Amino acid sequence: GDSRGPPPADAMLRTLLLVASAASAAAFAPSFGTSAVSSRSNAVTGMKMQSVLSNRPGKSKAMPFLSRPEKLDGSMPGDVGFDPLGISNYFDLKWMRESELKHGRVAMLAATGAIVQDIFTFPGVEKVIGAAKMTGAHDKYLSLEIGGSKVATMHQMLLWIGLLEILTAPAIVQTFKGETSRAPGDFGFDPLGFSKNAAAASTYRLKEVKNGRLAMIGVGGMV
Repeated sequence: GDSRGPPPADAMLRTLLLVASAASAAAFAPSFGTSAVSSRSNAVTGMKMQSVLSNRPGKSKAMPFLSRPEKLDGSMPGDVGFDPLGISNYFDLKWMRESELKHGRVAMLAATGAIVQDIFTFPGVEKVIGAAKMTGAHDKYLSLEIGGSKVATMHQMLLWIGLLEILTAPAIVQTFKGETSRAPGDFGFDPLGFSKNAAAASTYRLKEVKNGRLAMIGVGGMV
């Protein structure tokens, strides 16, 4: 007979773990043959159905089961008919696009600043607020100003942003009154000449809207 006796418990445990790992890996292994072909076929069919549903006349591209809002005719960059609450029926669409672009631009700057502050810090900042960042930095600056210190960061921000709003207000008012052909959000600020090519300018406008929307969601999550 075999005089070695039963295998040690730790050896059996390792064997069981190895078998379990192999079974788990097999579950994630790519399958070939009819199952793979069937999966690809189902994916292609699903994409075709989605395309058909999204392009039905009178239906929203973003939500094909809802009717397309009357004012969202696709003429504005990034317009896919997404307005499930019908807000566009009650407010000026130009005002809404102006607001969307402005908030999107601010959010893109904020998202960039949130990342940069982890890479670079301006000299002297740590002496004032220490290692505080994001909302912590805001609270620190606010407490310093309320406490009577010589720090006036929040006041300066209010001053410069308010001045910018005052300077841009006439163009916005003219747009709402229909006194100009200016597109919402267009202040003629293009120092690098990106808008010289009409096709490229159209692409950049769409990218601005999409990135602005993503930034607003991202900053909301950051804070």
